[in-house]
Formats: sequence, structure tokens, C-alpha cells
Amino acid sequence: MNIAVVGLSHKTAPVEVREKLSIQEAKLEGAIAQLCNYPHIEEIAVLSTCNRLEIYIVAEETEQGVREVTQFLADFGQLPLDQLRKHLFILLHQDAVMHLMRVASGLDSLVLGEGQILAQVKHCHKLCQQHKGVGSVLNRLFKQALSAGKRVRTETSIGTGAVSISSAAVELAQMKVQNLAACRIAIVGAGKMSRLLVQHLLAKGATTITILNRSLKGAMELASQFPDAELQLHDLSEMMNAIATSDIVFTSTASTEVLLNASKLELILEPHRSLMLFDISVPRNIDADVNQLENVQAFNVDDLKAVVAQNQESRRQMAMEAEVLLEEEVDTFDMWWRSLETVSTISCLRDKVEAIRAQELEKALSRLGTEFAEKHQEIIEALTRGIVNKILHDPMVQLRAQQDIETRRNAMQSLQVLFNLDTEEQFS
Repeated sequence: MNIAVVGLSHKTAPVEVREKLSIQEAKLEGAIAQLCNYPHIEEIAVLSTCNRLEIYIVAEETEQGVREVTQFLADFGQLPLDQLRKHLFILLHQDAVMHLMRVASGLDSLVLGEGQILAQVKHCHKLCQQHKGVGSVLNRLFKQALSAGKRVRTETSIGTGAVSISSAAVELAQMKVQNLAACRIAIVGAGKMSRLLVQHLLAKGATTITILNRSLKGAMELASQFPDAELQLHDLSEMMNAIATSDIVFTSTASTEVLLNASKLELILEPHRSLMLFDISVPRNIDADVNQLENVQAFNVDDLKAVVAQNQESRRQMAMEAEVLLEEEVDTFDMWWRSLETVSTISCLRDKVEAIRAQELEKALSRLGTEFAEKHQEIIEALTRGIVNKILHDPMVQLRAQQDIETRRNAMQSLQVLFNLDTEEQFS
């Protein structure tokens, strides 16, 4: 038996390929059932997110199992095999194990150290168990990977620090005002960067957020992605009125012209009232002359890039520390995996000794007479079981604990010969 993963990700395939191979939750049960029907696949787990599709398998014939998964992906995505193969990666056993550990820890994510993937791996494990894809091996692997992901986040700081312009803007805003929940916030624009702004602001506790956009429909589409948030929506014609009642303003539009300057702000700002501006647009939406106004602070993309670069470098250092932790987690899984080789021999040995114990006990009880046997059977039963367990304990512990593969296999073969165990030859 061997573990393998066949997949593609943001590193190997463009979005137009990834979207064809996205397996939504509604289709997961059918996909697992189809994959489990292939002759060489014993266990299956499917991890599908916006940035990756990875299929983990346990297979007796690894090459055949990988070929079956590849054919499934080609059929599912309606892609020719030769076109699909160039986007796939294939990893076997220890490399597959390490890969899942890295994925769960956020080390393989588009944003290094992001935390959402751990919950996605956990959800994948749960669903694939429910749909009867995960057996004992993948169950152990996913539990170990989840443990590794939690450990990386606990023992390193890889998940801290903004690593995008949007998250850096929100992080800097929080540093300046301390409590975003008490601030009135306006966002000009409703594109991807604005969506990220809303996401990060909500995560930091902001509650009063207004979205302004040229198209009210665009603002409504953005708001639909945050159904639990009470976002105020307006078109761009109301921008100055919204800014007049805001404490913090973010601008993120595709406009090639300046939307806000000192003269416009002077008309609406009350005396001594402070305003913080974050312009994450290129070209800029806010004129540099706003910095001349008293109580107005303005930050642009260049101000935020330094924060992002610093945090990215910090995360790279943390990732190196995390890799050391993951090596330990892979070793732990590998010890468990290797111990599976001993199961058949140990089981046969225990069965044989138990059969001898039961046979000899029956003879002894028949000689002792019915009255004595009935009165003392439980005591004699417990005595013989205790003797058997104590005799078998040390050999079994030593066999499981043996690290060297060849030494362990020699020990198992010796047991099979010495005790004449009726077990199939498992090792070449």
C-alpha cells in the first residue's frame, strides 16, 4: 500500500483550468464514489478550494492508482489528457505526506501562512469520512496534518502581519485608531481590493461601513458576499456627503483621475475634525495636497508596500522554522505507517497463542471435574490470560518500536519461522 497525491494549484495551473476542475461540495459524494470504484484505489480524499484541487489516495498499485485519478480528472474537467498533465503534480508517500502538512500549515498558500486553509483541510477530512472515502490510513494522515497545522500556528508567528496592500491598509488603520468598531468607515470602489478591505475590516471588528461606487449594482454585488454585515450602499455622487461623516476613508477605484483633493475636503470638513485617508489605487485617487490640511492624514500604496514587504520577509523566516516542525510531524506519521507492517505478524502470533491457551485450559478444566471447574473457571481463565499477555508484551513492544526497517522485517520473519505462523509473506 502507498499514499499518493495528484493535483493542481495556483502554482501549476491558471484559473481557467482550476475552475474546470473545482469539485463543489454538492458533487463531492458522487466524485468519491466514482473514484472508490476504480480497482486500484483503496481510500480517497478530495481537497478542493479556489486555489487548488488535490486528490489523496491509498493504493496497492501506486502507478495504476495515479493513472486512474488522472483519467478521472480529465473526464471531470472535460480536458484532453495531454493538456491536463502539464498542469498536474504527482507526489508519492513521504512527499505526499509532507505536502499535506505544508498545505494545512499555510506554507503552500498564495498568501504565505494564511489561516483559512486549515479549516478547509478539516472540512475536507470530515466530508470525505462521511462519504466513506477516508479509511484508517488517510484518517491518520489528515489528523496528523491538522495537528501539524495547529502546531505551526501555535509555535510560530507565521499568520501575523499584513501581506497584501488591503490588509496592510486595515492593519495600519487599526494601529492609528486602536478601535475600528468605534469608527465610521467609507470605502470608495467595489472591486476585488475593496472586497478584501471589507473582509479585513470586519475581521478587525469594524461595524459601520459605507460602500460608494459608480454602479450601485457593483456595490450590491460586493455586499452580497457579506450577508451578515450591515453595509451602507451609495453611488459615487454621494461621495463627499459620506466622507463628511466618516472617520476613515479607503479609496480603491480604476479611475485615472483624482477623485479627492484638498479643495474638495476643505468644503466639507468641520474645523478640528480629524480624517484618515488610505489610497490603495494606482493611479492614485487622492491628491497629495490633502496632507497640507490640518488633522488630515493620508497614506498611499508606497507607504503600505514597506509594511507588506517587512511582513512577507518575517513570514519567510517563520516558514523556515515551520519546516523543521513539519519534519518532526512527518517522522511521527512515518513511524505509525511503518508499524502497520507488524500488524499481521503480531495478530497471527496472538491468535496462535490464544488458541493454545484455550485448548490447554479446556483440557485442564475437564480433568479438574465439573464442580471445581465451575467454581474456579474465572480465576483460572484470568490467570492464563495474564500469563499469555505478559509473555507476548515485550516481543510486541520491541517489534513495534524497531526503527530500522530491515531489522524489523528480519525479526518478523524470525517470529514466523520460530512459531510456525500461518501468515502470507509480506516482504520481498
